Amino acid sequence: MSDQTGETGFDPASLRQRITPPSSYRSIVIFGAGSIVPDAHLPAYRQAGFEVAGIFDPDAGKAQRLAAKFGTMAFASVEDAVAVEGAIFDLAVPPVAIPGILESLPEGAIALIQKPMGSDLSEASRILDICEARNIQAAVNFQLRFAPMTLALKDAISKGLLGEVVDFDAWLALDTPWHLWEFLADLPRVEILLHSIHYLDTVRDILGDPKGVHAKTLGHPSSKISQTRTSAILDYGDQVRCSLSINHNHSFGRKYQACEFRIGGTEGAAYMKLGVNLDYPKGEPDELWIYPKGCDDWVEVPLIGNWFIEAFVGRMTQVQRFAAGEDTLLEGAVADAWNTMALVEAAYQSSASPATPLAKRT
Repeated sequence: MSDQTGETGFDPASLRQRITPPSSYRSIVIFGAGSIVPDAHLPAYRQAGFEVAGIFDPDAGKAQRLAAKFGTMAFASVEDAVAVEGAIFDLAVPPVAIPGILESLPEGAIALIQKPMGSDLSEASRILDICEARNIQAAVNFQLRFAPMTLALKDAISKGLLGEVVDFDAWLALDTPWHLWEFLADLPRVEILLHSIHYLDTVRDILGDPKGVHAKTLGHPSSKISQTRTSAILDYGDQVRCSLSINHNHSFGRKYQACEFRIGGTEGAAYMKLGVNLDYPKGEPDELWIYPKGCDDWVEVPLIGNWFIEAFVGRMTQVQRFAAGEDTLLEGAVADAWNTMALVEAAYQSSASPATPLAKRT
């Protein structure tokens, strides 16, 4: 590896990796006590110093046990939860529960909604309509945008270290333990809607909206899950190539497994390793490497944390900054997240459509 500052004076540690905390915070009310809450939301909020006013879940016992573990309270009802004045409402619930909770929130409330934004585009449209009708300022928890490695990558791109981005590859070949989520077995949409949606949203965050998508998503003989493998090409015209190759059934040992992004520019490149998905749920550290403009070798960016849980810190921190009036834009707001859902919907439509047939010799 070459000198990390190189002749260009590039200092990898100078790249932005966190969202600046606001000067004041609002308390957080969490709806839902599923595994993502103790695994990510609550540890992230504790790390950031955010106050959690309490948790509501229809399973009162689950909410009480979780609240006791993290030193907060369990609300007895939705009415009690929404009565917390000035709170940020964190909806960590299944898609089917989102509209009802939004309709219960105070007019003008600020909320963070768990991804996906509904189970399909029609549900996403209903969620967006409710938020607009009730003036609810809501973002969707596509938190990969806020992982330290992603923030640093976007900063490197904005500083011109890669030139113009012309290639984006997402490559996953790993062994995902789908059995950890029993509810997935009966769902008609899984891989794109619940997993690769993070990658599609991140691509949109970096490259903008594509013109369209070619996709095929399918299951695997070893699994009862409806889809565990996806190939997709996002159409950005004749200059930018963007593809995703996703295989959750590469169960042949760690040696040749991968979970990575490769981003190529006209003058530099970047490599991201998304470690949480490797040896899940234990995971491995994330990595970000950059071959910056003017250098002759790859440089590793020293990361301050991983996708889990630091991205959850960043996601809520940006919501808090918006609530405090220190950010005028709510990043990943429902109007923007709807476009991610539109991309997901288009991918499923493409997968269900026939491929271009080969010509037959007559």
